[in-house]
Amino acid sequence: MMYNVKHWQIYLIFLFAITFISCKQSNRPDVSNIQVNIKIERFDKELFAGKNKNIIDIDKQLGSKYGVFYDDFIHRILDSKYSNTESLANLYKDQAYTDLSKEVDSVFPNLKVQEEGLNETFKYIKYYYPKAKIPKFISFASGFAYQMPVGDNYLGIGLDMFLGKDSKFYRAIVQSVPLYISRRFAPEYIVPRVAETYAHEELFAEPDDNRTLLSKMIFQGKVLYFLDQVLPENLSDSIKIGYTQQQLDWVQNFEGDIWAYFLENNYLYETDYQKIQVFLSEGPFTPGLGENRDSAPKLGVWMGWQIVKKYMKAHPDVTLQQLMADNDAQKILNQSKYKPKQQK
Repeated sequence: MMYNVKHWQIYLIFLFAITFISCKQSNRPDVSNIQVNIKIERFDKELFAGKNKNIIDIDKQLGSKYGVFYDDFIHRILDSKYSNTESLANLYKDQAYTDLSKEVDSVFPNLKVQEEGLNETFKYIKYYYPKAKIPKFISFASGFAYQMPVGDNYLGIGLDMFLGKDSKFYRAIVQSVPLYISRRFAPEYIVPRVAETYAHEELFAEPDDNRTLLSKMIFQGKVLYFLDQVLPENLSDSIKIGYTQQQLDWVQNFEGDIWAYFLENNYLYETDYQKIQVFLSEGPFTPGLGENRDSAPKLGVWMGWQIVKKYMKAHPDVTLQQLMADNDAQKILNQSKYKPKQQK
């Protein structure tokens, strides 16, 4: 009998140790006491709900509730040259707008999942940057014109650009937008895109003197490292950087070779925008690398991210805020001791 008790005690201690270790794996700060209550305002629903009502009333209602955003929606997003009421009348007459609104509504009957993700993300953002102002989040549909406009105290979420591959509108999007961009027009990309847009627009402006590829790599790498700290933890690296799983496998596999290629060609200190842009911008692949166009795009961004991760691992005393404020890209590279192995 004693044996059994002991056995169970050991088992429980072992179980507790595992739980404790797995909890400790997350080095995230405790943000349970930070108050954030994000609700995404459904401009798209309210606009569509006004379809058979008095247009003057709808115009007043939307104008008083949404202010600057409503004005921007009519005159910038829809790019209408007409008055608000005429613009609404034209929109409500357009069958394509009705079809799109119904589709958005069926994919997003509510935005609870997105609101939960944003609440978690912004708790961490507020933990690191208590003075950060959280904008109003407003969802809309614009007929694939805008995905995430940032305006005066608002961040817009174009839900029609996150409908996912199963949407009947997907084919229409694919015809007008390259596949390497449109494949990310899916619901799970909303929260990371909001966080990335917010980081670039509100928190971290790129210094004007970032001219070299290295300085741009480290800047973009720092933003991705920041997203690692604030986005929901179960979010994959491929979604953060927008790679397919194959592209992620490719860069991880050839990390040393890509780095050698950068060094051999003296790309790190290159300042010619045309030459370095190929390593920073969106694309289906990187020209000149990989076989059968199987290389990943944005290699500079991905490399910068790995360097920053390595630097932070080597410097546990450096805070996230200190990292984000440090614009010495050369120092970060040197002190990261980044030397990935090449393929044999």
